[in-house]
This record gives sequence, C-alpha cells and structure tokens, in this order.
Amino acid sequence: MKPLCCLDRPTIAIVVDASAAINLSATGCARDIVAALPHELIIVSVVLDELTNGLNRGWSNAERALELVDDSLIMPVELGEVGWSHFGRLVSGSAEDTVDDGEAATIACAVEKEAIALIDERKANRICEERFSGLSVASTVDILAHPEIARVMGQDKLATAVYNALQGARMSVQHRHLEWVVKLIGPDRAEKCPSLPRSVRSR
Repeated sequence: MKPLCCLDRPTIAIVVDASAAINLSATGCARDIVAALPHELIIVSVVLDELTNGLNRGWSNAERALELVDDSLIMPVELGEVGWSHFGRLVSGSAEDTVDDGEAATIACAVEKEAIALIDERKANRICEERFSGLSVASTVDILAHPEIARVMGQDKLATAVYNALQGARMSVQHRHLEWVVKLIGPDRAEKCPSLPRSVRSR
C-alpha cells in the first residue's frame, strides 16, 4: 500500500496538470499551500493555454490558478524535443489509450525532466502506469496530505481547504485517501461532496 503522501523527495519538481491547479486554487489558500510545499511546482505552456481557454469560458478557478503563475509560485516551462515526442504518442490513437493535450503535456514534461506528474484523472494515471513504469505520479490530495502543509496551516484550516476543493472543484480523491479526507473534514461535510463515492457520503 502506498503511503498517505507519496511526496517524499523534495528535490524533485512537480509538474501540475490543469485540474490539479484548479483544485489547488479552489482551496481558497493556494498561496499558503504552495509556499509551504518543499517542492518546486512547474506547469507546461500547453496547460496554461488550457487554463486561459477555461478562463474565457468563465472558469473562476482558472483565473486563480493563473494568478499562481503570475506570482511565480508555479513556474511555466516549455516541452523539449523529448517531451514533444512523448506528447505526440500520448495524444495519438484510440480514445481509450490517449489523454487530452494538457494531461499529455504534463506527463511528457514529467518524463522528460524526471519530475513528478500531478494528475488526478484515473485514465491518465492508468496510462502512466502502463507506459511509464518509472514515472512518479501524485494527486492533489498528496499535496494536501503532505505533513509540512498540516504543520504550517493547522488541521482546521487544512480541513476547510480540502472541503473547498471538493465543493468548488469537485476534486477527485483516490481510494487510499478516502479515509483521511473523511476523517479530516468530518462526515457531515463529506455528505455534501458529490465527487466522493456515495458509500463514503452515506456513512
């Protein structure tokens, strides 16, 4: 079983996907979280374009996510030749075996830079496991469950941040994190979070 938080190598950068950036921004205290995290966060220009397009469609959390880049809390990067090669293979093929451009860019960048891919979507996680066995993949909850975040923010503020991400961005939660999330935010608030499994919400 994986540990609650898999981010145990602070010298390795984390490549942030669009959904993860939106989850972080929905917490309401993304700046505090990013500042406390002992990892550099980077984001590929392809993902920035995705967030900008979302902003034009009225995604309020996309605006907050882009502010993190404007404030240099998340650093923009470009794909290199190796990254573009991986990107091409990740977006070409059947729907079952491909991901969207933002996820593909995030995965490709993480492979190229030997970084951690921060991705919440199940299919993208499956494809990473099948094609890139040596790639480290984390979720937004891995960041929120990092011991340093709890130390800096305190349990009450962290609980509110997690609840806000679940409510405001419908943050996805992996099975191994469910017990921690429900215990942190409490069953009454868990009941109000549609992104959590019904079995968890009805306890």
